[in-house]
Amino acid sequence: MRLNRDQLFLGAKSILLAAGVDDAQAQTVTENLVWCDMVARRNHGVERLPILLEHVAANTIKCPSAPAFEKLSPVMQRLDADQSFGHHAARLAIDRACDLAEDSGVGIVGVMNSNFFGAGAYYSNLAADRKMISLVLSNSFPKVAAPGGLSAALGTNPFAFGAPRANGQSILVDMSTAAVAGSTVREKADKGEQFTESVAIDTNGALIFDPDLVMSGTLLPAAGAKGFGIALLVEILSATLTGAAMSHQVGSMYKNFERSGENGHFFLAIDISRWMPIEQFYERIEILADAIYASGDNQGIRLAGERRWQNYDESLARGVELEDKTHTALTALARKFGLVLPWH
Repeated sequence: MRLNRDQLFLGAKSILLAAGVDDAQAQTVTENLVWCDMVARRNHGVERLPILLEHVAANTIKCPSAPAFEKLSPVMQRLDADQSFGHHAARLAIDRACDLAEDSGVGIVGVMNSNFFGAGAYYSNLAADRKMISLVLSNSFPKVAAPGGLSAALGTNPFAFGAPRANGQSILVDMSTAAVAGSTVREKADKGEQFTESVAIDTNGALIFDPDLVMSGTLLPAAGAKGFGIALLVEILSATLTGAAMSHQVGSMYKNFERSGENGHFFLAIDISRWMPIEQFYERIEILADAIYASGDNQGIRLAGERRWQNYDESLARGVELEDKTHTALTALARKFGLVLPWH
């Protein structure tokens, strides 16, 4: 089914508020989830509400929380997220990184004591809206083996960056540093689909193609040692440097309800105007884009993020698409809290 964006926003936020989430976090989390649904990142959209609210009920996500910034230098700050929603902490952090970049040309914010933060592209797009280039990193619960290893050493550790374009449809790269994201494994399992290439190993190192078995196995790094190297970069910047939990110290969203995830995040914002006028940057980006388009037959080539913006425009025009299972889950939550959803 498809829903009006504003109705989906009101419905999701009303559920968060009814579950005891404070208004500030309910606002930032809803903005994040609805955007993800609009760009068809549904595995990071409102379908996450049930599991997130389980953590709210367990007080492993604090509501309200009191995130606090610590100044490290004129261009660097650390945010103690106080066990808030990772989505909320990350929004505060990218906004502050952009503020620092406006003042000094570059801004860096590291986050500790946080939780799962969703899709990194969301935060890179916020920076792009402010005419910034950004790098967005987060560590996660270990699921990925080191090259040659048999058990998990690091998380899927997402790596995202973005840059603005004159048309407002920013370049967005957002990828798991594992062979596949954990959310994609769950999606495959729900749909009963098999992986065509192995993305995981069992305890003996045998390759796995069945997503149900992948869930109990260990993911492989993307592109072997190269992907694991990027995952290590993510872990060092987002966790080792910030003071956040590392590797097996990180709590699982789906298994740990006794404590916060204690995830770490890292945000870098660069003010383009310190390098050149923004109009000149836009021109140079389009020259680069044209070179990429010209490398194919003009049908199969897309610039990173373009498919997301096509989905976004379609969501604006036709409504935000929700899977039946997600709508059923939202309806159940609304009933639990005595709410009537706007589209009902």
